[in-house]
Amino acid sequence: MRTLIILLTLVILIVVVVLLVFFKEDSKNMFNIFKKQQKSPDLRHRIDTKYFEEWLETLQFHHPDLKHLKESLHHHIIGMDTLINAIMINILCGGHVLVEWLPGLAKTKTIHIFAELLGLEFKRIQFTPDLLPADILGWEIYNSKSQEFDTKMWPIMANIILADEINRATPKVQSALLEAMQEHQVTIGWVTHKLPDPFFVLATQNPIEQEWTYPLPEAQIDRFLFKVLVNYPNLADEKKILDTMEKEDLTKIKSVLSHSQLNDIKKNIDDIVISDEIKHYITKLTSITRKEHEYILYGTSPRGSIGLMLASKAVALANGKEYVTHEDVQRVALPVLRHRIILNYQAKLAGLTEDQVLLDLFETVPLI
Repeated sequence: MRTLIILLTLVILIVVVVLLVFFKEDSKNMFNIFKKQQKSPDLRHRIDTKYFEEWLETLQFHHPDLKHLKESLHHHIIGMDTLINAIMINILCGGHVLVEWLPGLAKTKTIHIFAELLGLEFKRIQFTPDLLPADILGWEIYNSKSQEFDTKMWPIMANIILADEINRATPKVQSALLEAMQEHQVTIGWVTHKLPDPFFVLATQNPIEQEWTYPLPEAQIDRFLFKVLVNYPNLADEKKILDTMEKEDLTKIKSVLSHSQLNDIKKNIDDIVISDEIKHYITKLTSITRKEHEYILYGTSPRGSIGLMLASKAVALANGKEYVTHEDVQRVALPVLRHRIILNYQAKLAGLTEDQVLLDLFETVPLI
């Protein structure tokens, strides 16, 4: 009897060994699945992409000063939450905004009122095909009395610049803004002049007119932290616009946030904590655009990763938090990256937009 039991035990052991050898991968996979099931049901382990599309339009400002600023803007601007939130986030982290959509959507009015509420100097530059770099930056004029050259500064020496229809100017003029936007300084002749602080550029371009327009060079468009697409207002908002136009008085706008208060808020961004886990998530979102893809010709540069980190910290500050979450990153992923990728002809033939291609890629990136 004992011999029979020993033989049965040996047979069972041999069968188990054979199964482990021949089904090693399957057993490993089953073990991994079992391990995942044993973990707590943490939502970070699944891909949640809703915040990619519900981005800045739904952002609520809980910081008291920023909340007051936005409420004051809405006294004069109906809707336009996407543009307003984008401007506020970029002012906080020192970025610039490129706006693309049709004319007549109050983009100029929004940025003008924004400057008034902050007590900042505002200048508007209308870009045309005959515009020269000196018309933006300034030039040296010979003074016959002193027999020296005097520097005449032009609209660039302001806190907030509206570059209206920037794609109507030649690439030479567009590149005149490169140094100003990146280094916050301009060079005229042999002298470098510092620009005022803060310095913010809101550039608009009209996508429907192609005559006498020049696409922005990649080096220029990469200087914009956000590219924002502004849509038409809904019927209710358009009715409110008509109502406010009858009794609106823009001459009585007063500053609600001083320069020192704005600087104090901007300094708080450095104190926002961003973990290594979030940094890895940011680099995954940007690096995936550089891999070989059927619709992407060129992906985003590391400047996109830096911009995504700065913008997500500003969003966390606006939300009244002391740390960055995955949702903060997702809220700004599209406006930060949509202008930093170049689609190929296959994508254009298929009628795909940058947003559609990016959203498909983002769905493949896990949250950890």
